[in-house]
Amino acid sequence: MTAREAALLSLAACDSQGAWSDGYLKKAGRTSGLDSRDMALATRLCFGVLQNRLLLDFWLSGLCSRKLEQLENKVLNCLRLGAYQILMLDRVPDSAAVNEAVSLARKYAKNPRAAGLVNGVLRSLVRQREVLPEPPNNAVRYSHPAWLAEEFTRRLGREEAAALMEANNGQPPTVAQVNLCRATSEETAAALEREGVCVKPHPWLPDCLLLSNTGNLERLHAFQQGWFYIQDAAARLAVLAAGPQPGMDVLDACAAPGGKSFAAAIAMEDRGQVTSCDIHPHKERLIQAGAQRLGLTCVRPMLLDGKVCREEFRSRFDLVIADVPCSGLGIIRKKPDIRYKAPGPLEGLPKVQSEILNNVAAYVRPGGVLLYATCTLLERENEAVVLHFIDRNPCFALEAFQLPGPFGPMETAMCTLWPHRDGTDGFFFAKLRRML
Repeated sequence: MTAREAALLSLAACDSQGAWSDGYLKKAGRTSGLDSRDMALATRLCFGVLQNRLLLDFWLSGLCSRKLEQLENKVLNCLRLGAYQILMLDRVPDSAAVNEAVSLARKYAKNPRAAGLVNGVLRSLVRQREVLPEPPNNAVRYSHPAWLAEEFTRRLGREEAAALMEANNGQPPTVAQVNLCRATSEETAAALEREGVCVKPHPWLPDCLLLSNTGNLERLHAFQQGWFYIQDAAARLAVLAAGPQPGMDVLDACAAPGGKSFAAAIAMEDRGQVTSCDIHPHKERLIQAGAQRLGLTCVRPMLLDGKVCREEFRSRFDLVIADVPCSGLGIIRKKPDIRYKAPGPLEGLPKVQSEILNNVAAYVRPGGVLLYATCTLLERENEAVVLHFIDRNPCFALEAFQLPGPFGPMETAMCTLWPHRDGTDGFFFAKLRRML
């Protein structure tokens, strides 16, 4: 399997099977034996098409004699792959982009005439690239479905919504949090640099490093020694706001893959206990493996359904973290296909989020802290859920907190982080104190 073939099959699976592109690509890499260079190209091509799909379709529709929705899934994605390389990649010759797309169409299309159609459309695109029409709106320009572009515009205004959508099509940095229980930031940075990694300190978050030229992270000595773990700055900020301290009893109710549990354990100097829970057994094992690599003995993985009460947990924990299931619309940079998921099923998420929040709130001891968090930017999953909870739980109150860097004191006790403003994942968190 070639890199372009892996990208095509991933795109086709996203459309026809509802697969996640990153997961499909990893599976394809394992089964086909693609090396790291080919995997990087396959990922670049697949993500590039997903980030620009509506824009590519807008241009392709003007050159294709048939409606795009009438084309076979793999034929349409051959056109998208070719168009992306022609219009948006500098180092791929036009001839190579066209010929590879035609070869894939010849191999995978049911219709024997499909290869000719791909060849004709892409050659027309090469000839007309300088006179392609302007996209009709920002939703098409930045390839966000109309409903999502409208959500962002309603909240931010047209200009800033465009900046957010443009940022969503960028490449997120690789962010490493230093495990201070094993090494200092200076030691970790020096070890990474010795292995050829480019390391920069995060501009406002202490003990956080921005990495590039990493290659396979798992081969790095500092990774194997548990000196760092990968976690966006936004998620660690949420844990800092919650204020874990050495000796605390902490519950991370929806923990997988475990980053916030690890952040809490490190802030606690590996003293106390972090009960790190997920509903799926394989994710419990993932948390366990991460804690063992980092040498965090206070992290105790456990199976837990956040909506089902465990009587023995009532009023037990000093801190409960509820990073609830959400629409994920703050991490479009990392999962570009998430924008294309149907909006209908998302409407039921606030109910699920409220059920989890109401349930795990009972686990907070009087005087303890409840942290609510999501990786989405929709108010109905964020502020609305928190305010609804407070209305019905008068023993909890929002509590202001202090954040490092440009944020300072957060008097509203609720914080939204934005990719285009803060350079982080889109993320929301709120801190609540149980008064009685």
